[in-house]
Amino acid sequence: MTFDALSLFGLLAVSLMLLFYTFEDTSPWCVLGFAFACALGSVYGFLQGAWPFGLVEGVWTFIALKRWQKRRLAGKPVA
Repeated sequence: MTFDALSLFGLLAVSLMLLFYTFEDTSPWCVLGFAFACALGSVYGFLQGAWPFGLVEGVWTFIALKRWQKRRLAGKPVA
């Protein structure tokens, strides 16, 4: 099985999403990392030609950024 650069980029993006999502409760910075990984996933979706995936990941990016901002301003994790 061979992977091209785009496939490896997608694998990296979704792997980072999984990693940061797993540790979201430990730090607001993990929520920010999840937002960044969602942005990477969005870029991957558009580059691959799967624009619905890219669009949804873009929305998740903004949702995660709002959650990060809320946690950062609160100074503590919120559910």
